[in-house]
Amino acid sequence: MKRILLPAGGAILATGLLAAGLAGTASASGEIIDTPLTPNDKVSQTVDFWFKANGAALRAASYYRFDYKEVDKLKTAGGYTADTKPGSTAPIGEEKKTTAKVQNVNLPKTIGKVFFEGVDGKLYWCSATSIQAKYRNLVATAGHCVFQTKQNGAVLDKWVFVPGYYQGRAPWGIYVGKQAFAHYDFANYEDYDRDYAFVTVYNGINLNFSKVEGKQVLKSEYDAYEGKKEVKSTELKDIPGGKTAEQQYKEGLDKYGPNGGFRAEDVTSKEPAGGNFEDSVPTVDEVEVTELQWTNAPAVVDPKDATTWKNGDKGATNDTPLTEAEYKKLLDEKAAGKVKGKVFKDDMGDYWLRQYYVIQWYKVSKSTKYFHDSFFIYTGGDLTVKDAGRLGDNVGGQGFAWNQPTGKYVRTFGYPGGEHPDGSKPFTGVTPKWCYGKTSSKVNVYAPLKAEELVALKCAVTPGYNGSPWLLKYSNAKRLGYVNGVTTAVFGDSDKNNRNDTIYSSYFDGETAMVYNAAANLWSGKMS
Repeated sequence: MKRILLPAGGAILATGLLAAGLAGTASASGEIIDTPLTPNDKVSQTVDFWFKANGAALRAASYYRFDYKEVDKLKTAGGYTADTKPGSTAPIGEEKKTTAKVQNVNLPKTIGKVFFEGVDGKLYWCSATSIQAKYRNLVATAGHCVFQTKQNGAVLDKWVFVPGYYQGRAPWGIYVGKQAFAHYDFANYEDYDRDYAFVTVYNGINLNFSKVEGKQVLKSEYDAYEGKKEVKSTELKDIPGGKTAEQQYKEGLDKYGPNGGFRAEDVTSKEPAGGNFEDSVPTVDEVEVTELQWTNAPAVVDPKDATTWKNGDKGATNDTPLTEAEYKKLLDEKAAGKVKGKVFKDDMGDYWLRQYYVIQWYKVSKSTKYFHDSFFIYTGGDLTVKDAGRLGDNVGGQGFAWNQPTGKYVRTFGYPGGEHPDGSKPFTGVTPKWCYGKTSSKVNVYAPLKAEELVALKCAVTPGYNGSPWLLKYSNAKRLGYVNGVTTAVFGDSDKNNRNDTIYSSYFDGETAMVYNAAANLWSGKMS
């Protein structure tokens, strides 16, 4: 395993550096950094920031990613060597033994999204999970989803965890981060072999509105209002024998001004082009077809040379994991002719949708659409703030395992929302997805991130999934397992088809356990 590079007296040196420039402390071993996130008197402001305007900030956040595209620099080397004996901490809740062979995948209640403000002032999310801790108040995620890289160990702002997040809703409350723990090498040297973090959180907060009345207002009043509000947008259409959409837009703008909600929006559209590159602008996409059509489609002459691609040539396939309920629903839709792809169960009992694509060239054109927005604010409602209690009491907490052998089956759960390298975007980031497979037995080296011993797992997801837990010995009945990794910033393309097919994690060893133990025994309490 890779050791931290500190000279003799390194713990003293580390502490001195922190005193000089960081709002945190290093452990006596020099391996752990702990940094405050949100002081108690700022918790209510953080909750208000994310919840105001009916969770507008939560919905506005985008997936967090690192733009490292040199995945061809990923190399494999020898196997992993544990630094101490294997160990584990049991999940929150008794794990019962069962002989039932349950094949459908039950999503754990522990997973959710962490939200924060980046150094660029934009709002982002990563995936994360609740994890076992003495006071049931701990979250596990990737280190880059907590600490600002290239910022000398500073933490990201307005950090919160929302388990079970869905479209601006927090079914089990919102949990504000109190204190972040990471390996010193990641926080200060950006060593992605240590891309993990554990965050203590305050008791959760629930905000509820009742007896709310809507009122239509001008845009200026809407912009100034900080309570619950919404926009209802209507696209203007040409009236047969009457005014065009553009005429309606101009008349509305002349009469009501910019506060009247009339707006124009430039849009791009794609129209199928000729049969090959020369007949169109260089814009290519893929069209979904049936398995038979894909099988009969001609192969691309030279996959690396786009000028040889023709309309109808064989494109890529994409496998999406399904729950048992989704599988059964898609089987019915397949029988009704509504699904083109293949719906199947593999030898491991997991469910999949395989989609098939052929190449299609497009010409891109630009046009303008016109809209009329109506602005509403909601007043007169009662806002109640309620202590939601401890995180682990509400959703449970996964166990933790370290120095485990690789080559074992794990399940990962997260919220992919970004695009593949080819620009396709199969996931919305709204609902969680999962992957299942054996981890690599060889280490993976990625020099741009100083990573020399990453663990790999086949998983065709996209950014937003970073921070997602890798669960060893996952019990489908209890929805609990042992966190033995978290998805790092690197997404791999092993078959060079311009689509992610591999994710990576730090190897959880004895030093990971030291960071976890430092966080797992601290009380955080309620907001004041």
